[in-house]
Amino acid sequence: MMKFIFTWVLLLCISSNAFSQNDTLARQDTNTYRIIKTDGGELFGKILSQDARELLLLTIDNRKIFIPQHTIKEIVILHNKNFNAKGDFIGEDKFATRYFITTNGLPIKKGEHYVQWNLFGPDFQFGLGNNFGVGIMTSWVGMPLIGTVKKSFQFGKNTHFALGALVGTGSWAAPDWGLTLPFGTVSIGDRSKNIAFSGGYGAIWADGKMEGRAIGSVAGMIKVSSKISLVFDSFIMLDGKTTYETVDVFVYNPVTFLYEKQTIIQANKNPGFALLIPGIRWHQGEGKSIQFGFTGVVTNGEFIPVSIPMIQWYRSL
Repeated sequence: MMKFIFTWVLLLCISSNAFSQNDTLARQDTNTYRIIKTDGGELFGKILSQDARELLLLTIDNRKIFIPQHTIKEIVILHNKNFNAKGDFIGEDKFATRYFITTNGLPIKKGEHYVQWNLFGPDFQFGLGNNFGVGIMTSWVGMPLIGTVKKSFQFGKNTHFALGALVGTGSWAAPDWGLTLPFGTVSIGDRSKNIAFSGGYGAIWADGKMEGRAIGSVAGMIKVSSKISLVFDSFIMLDGKTTYETVDVFVYNPVTFLYEKQTIIQANKNPGFALLIPGIRWHQGEGKSIQFGFTGVVTNGEFIPVSIPMIQWYRSL
């Protein structure tokens, strides 16, 4: 009888230990994490354990590091798409919703705000709600003053559509001058690589007159390393309406040897143009980037390079 009881207890212990081991294996965390520290530093690896005081991390180069919890700003889970074919971390571009002068269908995340400093002035953007953002841009002298709004919609895992508008005024310098630009944009991709197609209609009014034209854009970006993104932007304004006016001209008459006045109808064509801006965005740290663009203008079938580069600074707010 004692032998039977002993055997039964032994089986229970083995069974309990086996279930305990299986439970431990099931709970083992195999995810890779990005640990963002309060000083801007970053570490990558697997979390072996953590408590209220510290976190034990097995880094991707097989080092074990204890990190105090009070030095950790954010813990981000990583997926395969966050790494390139060599296994190097790429990650998201924090400012992936912008190129140089245009935007795309991706939304600014709620609570994420940033400023784009330009040589001519600042551009502030605020993520106020889910897929909804507003902004304001101006020059260093406060003229013009332009407000922006954008609402994004997701139609697939990597497809976004957005409707938005820019509305501006000449502010204190030219209060009678204004502009409006409603637009729509479709983007394919995510925050590490994407391409966008945009279109809209821009109108400017001044002195009681208004002129408008259709505009378009093709833009894209790809993050090629943890520090570098390649960016391309364009701004295309189509030909405006051809206007006609009567003008008086003086034409030489070889018979009378005099210049005689004639009235003719003159056509005034408003040609379109395109800005092409390839460039590089350098990610200096968490929430800090600087980008350089090289602008060219295409008009009347000619390409005209702009010698002054476009320089912009991004900073999270």
